[in-house]
Amino acid sequence: MSITVIFFLGFIVALLGVIPPGLLNMTAARISLKEGAGRGIMFSTGVCIVVYIQTYLAAIFARYLSRNQDVVEILQRVAFVIFVLITIYFLVLASKEKETKKEKEIKSKHGRLLHGMLLSALNVFPIPYQAYMTITLVSFGWMNFEKLSIVTYVTGAATGTFATLYFYIFFFDKIKDKKITSQKSMNLSIGIITGVVALITFINILKEL
Repeated sequence: MSITVIFFLGFIVALLGVIPPGLLNMTAARISLKEGAGRGIMFSTGVCIVVYIQTYLAAIFARYLSRNQDVVEILQRVAFVIFVLITIYFLVLASKEKETKKEKEIKSKHGRLLHGMLLSALNVFPIPYQAYMTITLVSFGWMNFEKLSIVTYVTGAATGTFATLYFYIFFFDKIKDKKITSQKSMNLSIGIITGVVALITFINILKEL
């Protein structure tokens, strides 16, 4: 498979995971609105540094798992149940959540870079998400576990994440709307993402039966 195709696969997979309103992209947008685009970009850069590392670790983990197909099949079933439960949890939580806490003010650009790295590191969802998506893409023959393929995919994922955050920074004027920036909206978005991943997992399980 062409490295260009693999790059865009990583780009699209990351895009799907980040584009719904969530903690990272909404924080990037709020920082940009309050402190300027420069600090929003620094925050996004910090996020993407960690996303690169997380996606690389996820791909290595996926390569390790792929060597034992029986384990992969078991994990697919476990993942399906987990993603369904997470989906239900966040959808129920979204219907109950009313307020969101104000984030602490950070002034320096370097502070925003570290802020982005810290917030991204606390968000561990990309690791299981990318591990599963990597295994799925390999099972479809769209990429492989060679070093060049993994690095290309990871670079695409980091670029896709940055592109999405950049989009939020410069084009989401409605970000000021409390309904969009609320924790309720974030929980709902996570629920939708995990629901889509659960559906993909279910289709992949059916394909192997």
